[in-house]
Amino acid sequence: MSIEIERKFLLLDESWRHDVERSESLAQGYLVGAQALRNGSARASVRARLAGEQAWLNIKAATPGIARTEFDYPIPVDDASTLLATLCDGVVEKVRHHVQVDGVLFEIDEFHGDNEGLLVAEVELPAIDAAFPHPPWLGREVSALTRYYNVNLIEHPYRQWTPVERAAEDAAC
Repeated sequence: MSIEIERKFLLLDESWRHDVERSESLAQGYLVGAQALRNGSARASVRARLAGEQAWLNIKAATPGIARTEFDYPIPVDDASTLLATLCDGVVEKVRHHVQVDGVLFEIDEFHGDNEGLLVAEVELPAIDAAFPHPPWLGREVSALTRYYNVNLIEHPYRQWTPVERAAEDAAC
C-alpha cells in the first residue's frame, strides 16, 4: 500500500519560473470522479493520466487532507488516450513544472482550458510533519480545500469560480 503525503499551495508570483528544471504536458480524466465521491457512492477517485509517451491509471482514496492512500499503475498510452476520450466526464489539462528548492522537489501545475489562470505548487513529503523549504513565491496553503483537487476542477473549473467563492475558500485556510 502506498500513502501519498502532499501539500498544495497557491503562488504569490512568477519568480519560480527561472528555476524550472523541466516541464511536461499532462492530461488527466476521472473514471470515478467528483459526483460519485460527493454522493458517497465511491470511496476512491480513479483517473487516467497521460504525459507524453507515458500513461498511468491512478487510484486515490477519497479522503480529504494531506495523506491519502494512492496506487499508480503504468498503462499503454493508447489505452490512456481511449479512456480520456471515451470514459471520462472531462479532462484536466496542465503543464507540470519541476522546481528544486534546497533539494526538495516542487511540482507547479499551470492549468489550461477551463482552469486557465490557476497555478498550484505541490510538494510530496516523507512524513506528515516533515520540514520543507518555503521559497518566497510559495503562497497560501490550500491542501485542505477540496475545490483545488483536480477531480473537482473538472466539474467546477477555476474559470467559473466567482470572486465570492474564491474569497470564501481562501478564508477557510
